[in-house]
Amino acid sequence: MEDVGEEGGKEEGAILLDVGELSAEDTCVDCLRMPKELHCRGCDENFCRVCFQFVHRGGKRKDHAFDELVKLEGREKNEGAEAGAEMEEETVEEEGDDGLDEETLKQQDSTLSSDHIAVLKKIKRNIKFVPMRLTYDERQLLKLLEAALSVSEYTDKVDIISYTSKTKRIVTQLKEICSILAGLVVSSNMKVGQRLIENRNFVDNADWYKTVFEIGRRYKVMNPERMRETYGKLCYIIMDSRLKQVKEHMEFDLFKPILTIERYLQEHSNAESNALFNDPLILDATADIRPEGKSRALINKLIKQKERAVELLARKYASSEGLDREQIRTVLYSIGDFNSYTNKNRIPVLNMSRKLEEFFADSSKDPKFSLGIRYGHNGARLTHNHEKQYLYVKQALGLWNHVMRDLIELWYLADDDLFDGNSYRMADTGQGLQRIKTCPKLYKKMYSILSECQSKFDYWVGIPVVHLGDDAVPNALFFLDKYIQIPTILIPIDKCVEMITSLARDEYIRGMFEEQFGSVEELQKVILCDYFKHGFDGSGADNYYFAGSCVDATSTSSCEFCNNISKKPYYKVFLLSGFTNFNGEGY
Repeated sequence: MEDVGEEGGKEEGAILLDVGELSAEDTCVDCLRMPKELHCRGCDENFCRVCFQFVHRGGKRKDHAFDELVKLEGREKNEGAEAGAEMEEETVEEEGDDGLDEETLKQQDSTLSSDHIAVLKKIKRNIKFVPMRLTYDERQLLKLLEAALSVSEYTDKVDIISYTSKTKRIVTQLKEICSILAGLVVSSNMKVGQRLIENRNFVDNADWYKTVFEIGRRYKVMNPERMRETYGKLCYIIMDSRLKQVKEHMEFDLFKPILTIERYLQEHSNAESNALFNDPLILDATADIRPEGKSRALINKLIKQKERAVELLARKYASSEGLDREQIRTVLYSIGDFNSYTNKNRIPVLNMSRKLEEFFADSSKDPKFSLGIRYGHNGARLTHNHEKQYLYVKQALGLWNHVMRDLIELWYLADDDLFDGNSYRMADTGQGLQRIKTCPKLYKKMYSILSECQSKFDYWVGIPVVHLGDDAVPNALFFLDKYIQIPTILIPIDKCVEMITSLARDEYIRGMFEEQFGSVEELQKVILCDYFKHGFDGSGADNYYFAGSCVDATSTSSCEFCNNISKKPYYKVFLLSGFTNFNGEGY
C-alpha cells in the first residue's frame, strides 16, 4: 500500500471538487453544479429546473419558451383508499407489471372493494422502500454503533480547514472508528470480538463493518427522532469511505444498501411472496390501529383481529424452500411499522388542513382573525392579504401531506444520493463549514411531488423552487432533517388546540380562558391564526436571499415560530396541555 500522506496530497483537491464528472457544457449555466435539464429559447442557455424557475420568475423572462432536455418521471395516478381511519383519499400508482390482478383478488374475496385493491397495490409498491424491522441480534450491534459514534470526533477532525492531507485524515479516522467498534464487540461478545481482533486487517471483516453501519441507517429511517447527534456523523463516515482515493487505501468501503422487504425476499428466494401480497388478509395483518374515538373493548378486538391475520398468513405461506413463519411475521410487522409511521406523520398535517378550512375559510370579514401579513411587521418577510395567505398555507400543508406520504421513498433516494461515491465540496453556508453535494434522484422526486401538488390548484402562491445541493440545503441529509421535523412541530400545536375544550371543563381554567381570550373557540382561533400567519411568513432564514416563499421557506418559518413559542401570550395554555418541547418528546 502506498504512503497515505503522499497519495492524500495528490488527491486532496478531488474531494473539494464539485459533484460528478460533468463538463461545463453539460451543467446549468447559472449554478454550474446541476446537470442541464431545460433549454431556454429566449436566453439560448441551458438551466437546471431550480435556476430556470428562479431566473424566470418575473419580468420579460417570465414569458420565455423552453425545451425539456430531461423529462421528469411521470406517474399515472388513480384515486386510492384511506390507509387508516384518519387518512384522506390518496393517489396510488398504477403498476402494469406488479403482478396484481383485480379479478384474482375479487375471486379470493367477493367483498373486496376497489379501495382495498388500491391499498394492496400500494403495499406491493412500497415493499421496495420499506426497511425490515431489526432483529434482537441487530439491536445489539446498533448499541455498539451508537456507542462508537458518540465517542468519535470524526467531523471535528475531517471537516476543518487544514493544510494537511484530507485523505490522510479520513483514512486515520475510519481506521479509528473500526478499531473502536472491534474493541466494543470484545466486551459484549468475546467470540465475535476475538475473530475481529485476531487479524488487524480490516478488509477481512469488511462485511461485518458494512452490516453494522447499514443497521444504523435502517433504524434511523423508521425512528427519525433517534440518533440526532450521531446520524450525521455516521452518514459522513460512509460518504467519505466511498471516495475513490480513500477506498484505494482502505481497500473497502462501509456502504451496504438498506435491507428493504423486497431485498429481503430476493435474498431468501421466496416463490410465495407474490401470493402473500395479493392476499386480502394482509390488510388486517398490517393495519395501523389508532386509539382515537375507540373504546378499550374495540381496540382489543382490533388487536386480536390483527394478530389472528398475522398467524393465518404465517401458517399459510411458510415453506421449507422460502420463508419460515417467524420470517413472514417479521415482514408483516415491518409493513405494519411503515403504516403506523406514515399515519403518525400525515395525520397532524391533515388535521391542521381541516382546522384551516374550518376556522379561516371565511375569516376575511373579521379583522381580528385575518391571516393577512405585511413585510417587516412582526418579523414577516412577505406581504399577503387574507385570501392569498390562506391559499399559501393550504398549498404548503398540501405539499407537506404529499411529502409525508412518500417520506420512506425520499429516505431511500436520499440514501442513494448521499452514498453514490461522487465527491463533494466544502463551503461556508452561513451555518458553518458544510458539505455541499447535489442530489439528482431526490431532486427529481421532489419536483414530481411538487408538480402533483401544483396540479390541484389553479394558482400557485410563492416560488415553486426546491433548494437542494446549495447553501440553503447543502445535501440530502439537511433536506431530510427539514421534513422529519414537520410532525414534531404540528403535533404539539394540534394537541393543544384539541385539548382546550377538555381543559375548559374545569370552571377555573375556563374562567381564565374567557377572561384573557374571550371564549374557548376564540382561544383556539388565536393560536391557529398566529401559527398560520407567522409559521408561514417567510422568516427564519439567515439572510434575505433564502427567505421568502420558496418551497423550503415554509418549514424554516415554522421552526422560527417554534423558537419564539415561549414569548406568546398563550404559552401557558401549551403548558397546561402537557407541552414540553418541539423535539418529539412528551406526546
